[in-house]
Amino acid sequence: MKNSRPLRKQVLQSWQLYILLLPAATYVALFKIYPMYGLQMAFKDYRALNGIWGSEWAGIKHFERFFASYDFWRVLGNTIELSLYDLIVSFPFPILLALMLNQVRAKLFKQSVQLVTYAPHFISVVVLVGMVVQFLDPRLGLINGLIEFFGYPQINWMAKPEYFKTIYVLSGIWQNTGFACIIYLAALSGINPTLHEAALMDGSSRIRRIWHIDLPGIMPVIMIILILNAGHILNVGYEKVLLMQNPLNLEASEVIDTYVYKIGLNSPLTNYSYATAIGLFKSVAGLIMLIIVNYAAKKAKQATLW
Repeated sequence: MKNSRPLRKQVLQSWQLYILLLPAATYVALFKIYPMYGLQMAFKDYRALNGIWGSEWAGIKHFERFFASYDFWRVLGNTIELSLYDLIVSFPFPILLALMLNQVRAKLFKQSVQLVTYAPHFISVVVLVGMVVQFLDPRLGLINGLIEFFGYPQINWMAKPEYFKTIYVLSGIWQNTGFACIIYLAALSGINPTLHEAALMDGSSRIRRIWHIDLPGIMPVIMIILILNAGHILNVGYEKVLLMQNPLNLEASEVIDTYVYKIGLNSPLTNYSYATAIGLFKSVAGLIMLIIVNYAAKKAKQATLW
């Protein structure tokens, strides 16, 4: 009781802050913690009539089935390749945009660029994919119109598996770069301006000031975001990939998330336990990757999550 009184007193003194925290805590409890109860489905032969507790235990049968399936290496390879491609290509763009915007002194121009680059983020995935399909249409699309104008044959972009990942990544860069750079702009605003003043007095160019002041100043933020992105290496998401899929590009576009969606929700022989096992494997692999990258960052004496 002696230890509980000071805590109770602190809560009563700062009750407004705890009320503000309540919606976020409720969201985490309902949508992040409570669903963990369903993970046991991965180790059971789940039947809806019996419920989770009433279904029979199956051990690691569903994991073994996934690892031994014909689709395992294909969907795993596509997922890793798409994630790494997206991470390597798209990760530097928000940093570069933030560094460039930070050097702009014309307020109106800076705000205009921010508006133009932020706006695509608020376009829904369905509309974005619709725009991509229209632009790349083999007969009426703008891209093929330009190709034909210069005397080259038209290309059915969405039917070519070798183009799928590039289209996915480039469209993601266009949609998310502006919004993603906000956090880097916030980090840049926290850099002491006297460092730039001292560098100017020493005759440093703008490029050298960016390299020696701005980049080191935001490096902790860069490392934290990189570590978090590494934890989502298998979490591509199914919405955009599924909308861009067609039978002709399926060999390059089938990833773990779309595979789970089709097996778990969109199949006549729905198998919730099998789909849950695949999702659990993906989450555990992401956690392991997160720990490895965090450890590597710590060894490199960079900012880490813990």
